[in-house]
Amino acid sequence: MPIRALLFDFDGLILDTEFPIYEAWREDYLAHGHELPLPVYAACVGSDFNRFDPKSHLESLVGCAIDWPDRDLWRERNALERVKQLPPLPGVIALLDAAGELGLPCAVASSSPRSWVEGHLGRLGLLERFRLTRCIDDVAAPKPAPDLFLSAAAGLRVAPSEALVLEDSRNGLLAAIAAGCPCIVVPNRVTAHLDFGGALRVLSTLEEIDLPTLIQ
Repeated sequence: MPIRALLFDFDGLILDTEFPIYEAWREDYLAHGHELPLPVYAACVGSDFNRFDPKSHLESLVGCAIDWPDRDLWRERNALERVKQLPPLPGVIALLDAAGELGLPCAVASSSPRSWVEGHLGRLGLLERFRLTRCIDDVAAPKPAPDLFLSAAAGLRVAPSEALVLEDSRNGLLAAIAAGCPCIVVPNRVTAHLDFGGALRVLSTLEEIDLPTLIQ
């Protein structure tokens, strides 16, 4: 089937949010005398904390309950301040430009809340570049369930097989496969060690995508 639309993940693909969030969680762990290995944390990347819950994991390590409200406030502010300084990842704007020239509609499909996704897209001046967004607020289950990609494809009025997914995580790839969408993976610092078997391609940056050649 021809490619008629692009479905972008958000965290770790458009904006490098995942590493600052991981760093903030790691500092929480270090404050309690424990390390948070990146391969352990990466189980929840692209999905939600049902895949790996850092809170319950840390409590199991320290052997007692933790007073989370203050820690949550500090950690979220810490991560947000770091993320606010970040530009879009390399290749994002050029790929959106190429899609526009080719008449390919673009959507964001993210397991994060709409307030987080659209807030950052608006700050970056990218929100209007996407025909629609589908976030965890819109579906019953996060990735690796196919719901987000199926909803985004339906919103763009294309078949899932006609929607090229751009992802950075294993959970995102599994969601694309379950939805029947071809998927290109661009891993980042948090996800680079994961297995991406089943991807159409695995690239080091979105800049490597030659969209006119790819859709042919």
